[in-house]
Parts: sequence; structure tokens; C-alpha cells
Amino acid sequence: MQPTFYYDLGSPEAYLAAERVMAALPLAPEWTPILAAELPERAPDDDSATRRAAVERRAAEQHVQPLRWPAGWPGDTRTAMLAATYAKQIGRAVAFSLAAFRQAFAGGRELDEDTVLLAAAACEMHPRAVAQALGRASVAAALEAATAQAAAAGVRAVPALRVGEEVHHGEACVEAAAAALAAGT
Repeated sequence: MQPTFYYDLGSPEAYLAAERVMAALPLAPEWTPILAAELPERAPDDDSATRRAAVERRAAEQHVQPLRWPAGWPGDTRTAMLAATYAKQIGRAVAFSLAAFRQAFAGGRELDEDTVLLAAAACEMHPRAVAQALGRASVAAALEAATAQAAAAGVRAVPALRVGEEVHHGEACVEAAAAALAAGT
């Protein structure tokens, strides 16, 4: 059974999960971009020094490039998530999402349209096609539907990994999903 990885490009915890999810799971998950801000039980935005220090510590433990926080973090991720939805539609969800996560949290860039187009170009998505997709009603509807479906499946926050009917959240979601897959649940 293929797991599903739910993420929002504005989440540093989702970034850390994204950097290890492909190697840690025995099956490649389906990457599903959702709007974390629209989840029914989402936690309030927390840009505290304590949260930042915890994320930076986990990044160091994972041997990920040191985090550089975007100046406006946490910010509005709708544009980036529309681009991620379009990337999924054309088979580039993983490449685009990793590029955008790295622009945001390794490069310290805000996820504005310029950064989104830079990440898209890095994974061979044509900037003009991405710019057009950002305004397409069908892309917005797909993002809204994915968010609603994730919430209906029990996703409360990102990162989350669903294995069958079971949803694993937060920092340990990758390891919990790997264990569930190994156990055959």
C-alpha cells in the first residue's frame, strides 16, 4: 500500500520530513500538497525562538544544511502550494517541492512568486507555464480538494504520513510510517 505524504511548503518540520521520507520508507509515498492553514485543528503559527531552536537542532541531527529562516516566516504559502499542486499534476511534485523547501529553509527566501518560479526552473518546469497555472481555477480547486480530503482522512497538521487508514503526524511521522509499512499495516 502506497503511503501519502502531506505537506505545506511553509512548514520547516515538513521540510525536514521531506528531506528523509524517500530514503526512509520502503515504498515511495505519494506527495500531496495541502494548505496547512485550512486544516480544522491546525496549531497556531508559532515563530518562537524555542520552535526555531528545536527545528535547527533536528536539522543538524539529520545533517541537513543549516536553516536560514525566511524574513517573513511564517507567511502565506498559497502561491507556493498552488505551484506544488500544478507540479503534482505534471509529475514533478517531489522535484519541485524539494527545490521550493530548499529555497525557503536552506536559502532563507520567502515563498513569493519569484522564489516559486526559481524553484520551478530548477526542476525543469517552464516559468511561464507555472505562472499561468497559479491563476488557473482548476489548480486552486485541486488544492482545495486535496486539503479537504486530507482533513477527512484525519490529517490535523503537517507533516503527516498516511499508511492505510492510519495517519502519523509531526516530527516522528516518517519513522512511524516506516514502522507501520514494515509491520504490514
